Amino acid sequence: MSFLFNQKKDVAKKTGEKIDMSNIPQHIAIIMDGNGRWAKKRGLVRSLGHRAGMEAVKRVVKASSEIGVKYLTLYAFSTENWKRPVDEINSLMNLLIEYLGREIDELNRNNVKINFIGDISKIPDKCKSKIEEAEKITMNNSGLVLNIALNYGGKDEIVNAVKNICKSILEGKLNLSDIDENVVSNNLYTAGQPDPDLIIRPSGELRISNFMLWQSAYSELWFSDILWPDFDKENLIDAIADYQKRNRRFGGI
Repeated sequence: MSFLFNQKKDVAKKTGEKIDMSNIPQHIAIIMDGNGRWAKKRGLVRSLGHRAGMEAVKRVVKASSEIGVKYLTLYAFSTENWKRPVDEINSLMNLLIEYLGREIDELNRNNVKINFIGDISKIPDKCKSKIEEAEKITMNNSGLVLNIALNYGGKDEIVNAVKNICKSILEGKLNLSDIDENVVSNNLYTAGQPDPDLIIRPSGELRISNFMLWQSAYSELWFSDILWPDFDKENLIDAIADYQKRNRRFGGI
């Protein structure tokens, strides 16, 4: 036991030499991109790129928990991804089922709370049961909150929030004059959570692709040419180190 304890202390010490452990972003969001290109570069089918991307998910969730990140949001499947070939969509959904089936016990042991954001109503039934099971098993955990954005789109989220607010007004639960930023935020999928401090996008693309449009108003952005399946703890630490060099003024001086 003392050996394992010392191992953890060594990991913390090495990490602390590269980043300020007292200034860890509370909420990190990642646009997981580059699985297909990773596979193509190796002459593999796209599904194997997605499978390699799942291993990156495991590494980053573990690293985030170790470092002390409170919220981690992973962009897994967008509202636009339904345009992809049916075989690829089915492969992604099956991979999600596999990930939850294999990892849920370890995530639960490590006090991770799983939370899905997006329009889950349109997800295939075989996935919904695993989603509900994962959320139920981990609902009382108090460690890292892992948001998995599934059938998620920033515009769709805002439209859904507007509908909920209008419904509350029609039902007499809310007055028009009551609407402010807090009311909107409380009707988003991320209600009750802080906005992302840092948004990471690997793969070389320089856009946020309809991701957390409201919440990202003052997020720091970090882009990298690394393809998602190659992303690891060192890359996460590099992103945090760069974040810590920035002066976040939020419109002030």
